[in-house]
Amino acid sequence: MRLVVASRNQHKIAEIQAILGQVAGLEIAALDGYAAPEIIEDADTFLGNASKKALETARQLGEIVLADDSGLMVDALGGAPGVYSARYAGEGASSEQLCSLLLRNLKDVPPERRTARFVTVLVVANPEKILYTAEGYCEGLIIEERRGTRDFGYDPVFYYPPLGKTFAELPSDVKNQHSHRYRALQDLLTQLKPK
Repeated sequence: MRLVVASRNQHKIAEIQAILGQVAGLEIAALDGYAAPEIIEDADTFLGNASKKALETARQLGEIVLADDSGLMVDALGGAPGVYSARYAGEGASSEQLCSLLLRNLKDVPPERRTARFVTVLVVANPEKILYTAEGYCEGLIIEERRGTRDFGYDPVFYYPPLGKTFAELPSDVKNQHSHRYRALQDLLTQLKPK
């Protein structure tokens, strides 16, 4: 089976290949080389966005497609930024801008109420229907200032209690073994492996 990943992010594709490559007979292909337009993610749930991206891309390519949607949900903000995580501080905002706005919005929230989780939802679809869905979560806390050198999204302010560090303080390989995407891929892997 050939599975096209609806992303041009090489880091994401490598992570998917490393985990799903364990399935015999499964070929993971990148979106590079396909003339597929960007899908506008305008649903109000992670599942809605991932489903739309998977189905529309599968129909355009005539292939089986894996798509994802991810984001950060902060309890004290009613689940925001949620599906708007990448656009929370405006289109094309940097990690620094995203973290700064989040910290401003949590300014008066005490540490014990700063619980949050990263979420990833994966959807596999062919041109006719959704074949599989999988989810992954990573629980943590939003700290009061940025820590770490890996400047990606909300990683500098997302503190992961089991390792006592922010995601930005962890080497990539360590973070990837605990991340929401890793957990969603593990969920999908169990569904794809022959019984």
